[in-house]
Amino acid sequence: MSTTPLLTVEDLSYHYPGNNTPVFSDLNFSVADSEFVAIVGGSGVGKSTLLRNVAGLIPPSSGRIALSPAKNRGSRDRGFVFQDTRLLPWRRIASNIEYGLAGLHLSRGERRERVDEVLELTAMSAYRDRWPHSISGGQAQRIGLARALAVHPRLLLMDEPFSAVDALTRRRLQDELLAIWRRLGMAVLFVTHDIDEALYLADRIQVMRGTPAAIVRDDRIDLPRPRERSADRFASLTHDIADSL
Repeated sequence: MSTTPLLTVEDLSYHYPGNNTPVFSDLNFSVADSEFVAIVGGSGVGKSTLLRNVAGLIPPSSGRIALSPAKNRGSRDRGFVFQDTRLLPWRRIASNIEYGLAGLHLSRGERRERVDEVLELTAMSAYRDRWPHSISGGQAQRIGLARALAVHPRLLLMDEPFSAVDALTRRRLQDELLAIWRRLGMAVLFVTHDIDEALYLADRIQVMRGTPAAIVRDDRIDLPRPRERSADRFASLTHDIADSL
């Protein structure tokens, strides 16, 4: 894995308009090419707001976000997977994915190839003509992931994407995400409040805490893959990180 920074965040602060108290202040971190980084923190600490800053959905109040641009035609530097999948109910599944390709100047055939590619990657090819209301929550999350992957991002941003599904589906989706990450090699910045999930998935875990929030620890996870949740070291790290929240 390359250590070249793909994403660099420097002295980042954010406060909501009309409120001078920062949500977070002076955040500094980087994400390397192909690296999987999880941000862990309690509810309301500003994890999702940070992710939206990085995504360019809201501007930071101060500081700098630098991201290496997409290198290939028809791609974007970032893809975003939301906690609520935000599928358009009036579009079928394939059309929902294709909608995310707007503005990339792809031909109709290229758009079709992209949709086919990510439906196969997420094991959802059989659902391409379904309506969003006819699929399960886990299937909807796979489509949300497929839509983000269709733009061929160098950095995949994920905002608690599995928090709304049952525990069994959640673990299955985690394994599927790891398989896709290994296959495609993009970097991932993953927000979660679940320490177990972060330890299972990530190369590095950053802990956000406080008011205004700060990154109070940044740990490289030395557990071998595939990881065993029942391992003593896994349990030890879980308790260690929990103590810092």
